[in-house]
Amino acid sequence: MYLLRRYMEEKKIFVTKATLPPKEEFIQYVDKIWDSAWLTNMGDVHNRLEKRLSEFMDGVEVVLTVNGHLALELALQSLKIDGEVITTPFTFASTTHAIVRNGLKPVFCDIKEDDFTMDPEKIEKLITKDTKAILPVHVYGNICDVEAIEKIAKKHNLYVLYDAAHTFGERYKGKSVADFGDMSIFSFHATKVFNTIEGGAVTLRDKERRKALDFLKNFGIADKENVPYVGSNAKMNEFAAAMGLCNMNHLSEYIAKRKKICERYIERLSDIKGLRLNKYGSDTEYNYAYFPIVVEDRDKLYDALAKENIFARKYFYPCTNAYECYRGRFDEKLTPVALDISKKVLTLPIYPDLELDSVDRICDIIRRSL
Repeated sequence: MYLLRRYMEEKKIFVTKATLPPKEEFIQYVDKIWDSAWLTNMGDVHNRLEKRLSEFMDGVEVVLTVNGHLALELALQSLKIDGEVITTPFTFASTTHAIVRNGLKPVFCDIKEDDFTMDPEKIEKLITKDTKAILPVHVYGNICDVEAIEKIAKKHNLYVLYDAAHTFGERYKGKSVADFGDMSIFSFHATKVFNTIEGGAVTLRDKERRKALDFLKNFGIADKENVPYVGSNAKMNEFAAAMGLCNMNHLSEYIAKRKKICERYIERLSDIKGLRLNKYGSDTEYNYAYFPIVVEDRDKLYDALAKENIFARKYFYPCTNAYECYRGRFDEKLTPVALDISKKVLTLPIYPDLELDSVDRICDIIRRSL
């Protein structure tokens, strides 16, 4: 018993961990790919995954990419716009960088305190004659106020692109999260709820724009003799697509396990004064991708967990408008809610293989520390 307790105390638990299907399933695809010698350039496995994902997400067009960041960059490029894009600073680096790398100016809108997503009530005052699009982020699995954002976008004739990296597989009022806005962008990074090792996708309904995205991810090439776009190389390879097909077979199982972990955290932590948990709405089918908590002395708790080999994450910190690379260009004080939350939020470990005994150990440390 002592040795078991000692092992549990020394075992490192990270905030997330890649989820893998049975090795035999993946090897079956590897053998077929090996025999075909077709490793990339939109092969059979790639095309099968696009079809599988389209069916899963209510029939939207799905454009697979090598990662979520290039999916976002190419989605923005496909709009052929200049000027300003209203977005959120409470996000991962990719969101803001994709805007800037397209020669566009990010204009930062503050977030709602309760669910960390863009506050629609603060969008319209940021709209100028140069505003061309809104790029909100679904945060921690919390879906943005899509109705309010759509209303604003239609009123001002703006594009809406959702960074949906945190929300794969979710539904809002029965509708796939992939089917909101002009486009939604997903990451299939190794540590996401659904992974293709590395990968991403753009989802949309516009078939003509879909053609443009197919060209853009392949150097802008339309056919052997025509190159209408200055594109990139963002093609997903066959091995990554194979991992995606395997993981799709187990997605519901992965999410069910995540839900149990989430429920245990709520059970053990909901009564702690000074600690705020994520709010879950009845209209959303969640994927339980993250478990954020908001606490005043975040750094003290972070250190206490790290001392016990529990590696939580300050996610998102800092806000993107406070990044060193943007110093002097933006003022993080103009988004005070995002700035405040970024200094208090901590995401706790959650992944399908995380044992409930480990969740209890994490909760015990938190309860002792607060």
